[in-house]
Parts: sequence; structure tokens; C-alpha cells
Amino acid sequence: MSPPGRPKGSYRRAQPAGTPVSPPGRPKGEERNASPAVGPASASHAEITQVEVYADGACRGNPGPGGWGVWLKSGAHEKELWGGARDTTNNRMELTAVIEALTSIKRRCRVIIHTDSQYVRNGITTWIHNWKARGWRTADGKPVKNAELWHELDRLDAMHDVDWRWVRGHAGDPGNERADALANRGVDEVTGARARG
Repeated sequence: MSPPGRPKGSYRRAQPAGTPVSPPGRPKGEERNASPAVGPASASHAEITQVEVYADGACRGNPGPGGWGVWLKSGAHEKELWGGARDTTNNRMELTAVIEALTSIKRRCRVIIHTDSQYVRNGITTWIHNWKARGWRTADGKPVKNAELWHELDRLDAMHDVDWRWVRGHAGDPGNERADALANRGVDEVTGARARG
């Protein structure tokens, strides 16, 4: 991914794991597999669907080739998303994972996002308010890194009722482990390595 506009060498994949989510239209020439939106198709428009998301990023070298992975669940429905970029950073992949997750949800929902990135969680819940007040500059006057991704995440966050939850990475949490495996699949595919089983 890389909203807005993917950098050269990045891609996005989606794979059904039950009844999946459909990603939005992508620029011509980009790989994607699409399927129906997460959540029961029969849900009333008046109802607020809850979607649980596990998102993770990975990078081999920082910067270096990276990947992102997302596992979404809503009731009995679930979806896996993953992708990567040839030259990126871990923070960009962490941001990309949550952006792709929110982009894939087609109507306003209550979304619980589990991330092992304090950068993402603190950035969207706390730091972003001061960044915006300072014209997207940090406390020491420097431009905010990855500002285009933060702009996109801020826009998507406002479209849903999002509960941002931090989870300790590599500590046996099944959802986090699954998202990590998808992120590493993204790295493997972008580097041409055999996808991990």
C-alpha cells in the first residue's frame, strides 16, 4: 500500500480466510485479490458492526525491504491482507498495516485495532493533536516523519469509532502472531523469498 499513492516497488495482497473484505479500487497495474466486505451482508444500516483488527509491520534492515500484515474479524467472518515494499522502514510498514485495515472497511464501524507499535498507537491517540496544532511539526520544529501516512490515517480514523489497543509483540498473542506472519509473508514476496508456511 502506501496511501496516498503507492511508492514504486510496493504492492498489496488480500486472501480470503472465511468471508473477506474488499479493498477499494487501486491504481491500474497493482496486484490485489478482492472479495466482499467483512461483516454480515444482512446487517442493518442502523446497526454498528464491530470489527476486530490485528495489524503488524516488519522490516529486514531499517530501512530495507518491509512488509505489513492485517487480520480482520467480524463475527464469523474474517480476512487476511498483506503487502510490502522493497525500500521502506518498520514505522512505515506499521502505519501501512493500520491504514490498509481501515481502508478495507467499507462502512462506519466500531473498530478495535490491536497493534504492537507504540509509535502508531501513541501517534494517532496523542501526538497527532500537537503535530496538527504546530502545522505538522514536532516539538523541536522538525517536520513530522511519514506525514503523508499520518494524514491518511487521521482521515480514516475519523470515519470509524476506533479503539486503539497496544499489545506486546512476540509474546504469544494469537492475533498479533498471525499479523506478524502475514507481514513477514509480505517481506518474503517483495524480496522473492519463498513464502513462509
